[in-house]
Amino acid sequence: MNWLLPEYIADALPSEAARIETLRRSLLDHCRLRGFEHVMPPLLEYLESLLTGAGQDLDLRTFKLVDQLSGRTLGVRADMTPQAARIDAHLLNHQGVTRLCYCGSVLHTLPANISAGREQLQLGAEVYGYAGVEADLEIVRLMASAFERARLPLARIDLGHVGIFRALVEAAALTDDAEAELLALLRDKDVPGLAAATAQLPSPYREALLALPTLYGGSEVLDRAAEVLPASLPALRAALEQLRHLIESAPELPFSIDLGDLHGYHYHNGIVFAAYVPGYPAAIARGGRYDGVGKAFGRARPATGFSLDLRELARLLPPVKPAGGILAPYAGADRVLAGHIAALRERGEIVVELLPGEIACEGPQCDRKLVLVGGHWIIEAIQED
Repeated sequence: MNWLLPEYIADALPSEAARIETLRRSLLDHCRLRGFEHVMPPLLEYLESLLTGAGQDLDLRTFKLVDQLSGRTLGVRADMTPQAARIDAHLLNHQGVTRLCYCGSVLHTLPANISAGREQLQLGAEVYGYAGVEADLEIVRLMASAFERARLPLARIDLGHVGIFRALVEAAALTDDAEAELLALLRDKDVPGLAAATAQLPSPYREALLALPTLYGGSEVLDRAAEVLPASLPALRAALEQLRHLIESAPELPFSIDLGDLHGYHYHNGIVFAAYVPGYPAAIARGGRYDGVGKAFGRARPATGFSLDLRELARLLPPVKPAGGILAPYAGADRVLAGHIAALRERGEIVVELLPGEIACEGPQCDRKLVLVGGHWIIEAIQED
């Protein structure tokens, strides 16, 4: 059947589309009021530009095609973050801190999880040019306040730090293959497999790697991590201090710790976080630090940010009764009636002007009508039968 859409691709019908668009405007304004400038990168780019510094995971999620003008390989963006990094490094070229936000469609070769679509409406924000943990704090607070604005409270924000695993890998002098194996086992929370894979590693790195999947919970996990992880690694100690500073600086946020969470390991290089809402099993927003991604575009800048699927967020919001519209007769050459209709629309009212012979509106729900009474146009409530 030609009219069927591909799997995990869906239309947004009027009710859903209205909710998404209202949310998009609200959250972009939310970012704008905090100094984040809106950018609109293209849907297509040369593949190498889209994947620069993004790692293997993004490569596998990206649709590829051949440009008939240049013969080069193009990619349909699967993530807008590398595009924002390109704009910061190559086009804006600011010397100080740059704050950017964006919202647009991204396309994935496969759905991220069983509830996700392959075409997502990605909204995100990034801070460039500041290496301190204060920028990570600004991004996390922006993300959390965006959910408050959407009236969808966060259940928890899981914090991790990819620098901990990376410090252990470097100290243990692991090969690339061994690193990849351990990374896969940690992502799957495969503790028996991890024990077998680390059996020949020297102490204390074997014990530290085995401890990572168990280091999750409240802020007290950081104290336990300081006890069981090697104190001799400066990068590891610095990572724990960054996490501690983040938690202590924002006691109002529902932080939890998961030091075994290594999502985006080949892309991120510092604090990472994942936000969850009640009753939804997957992370609704993710983010973290990804310093140096702009190097390929001419400037290796510190960077941190977050993104979410606006369409999925809109689905999770409680239903809101749409604003009712006004039915109006066909104005035609009646300038007085046309003026009344225009004035109502200028005030923000939905006005459906019925075409000749049209007796009802199949579109927006109208609860009022414009009628002529005693030579004056007035608005009356539509009485339900």
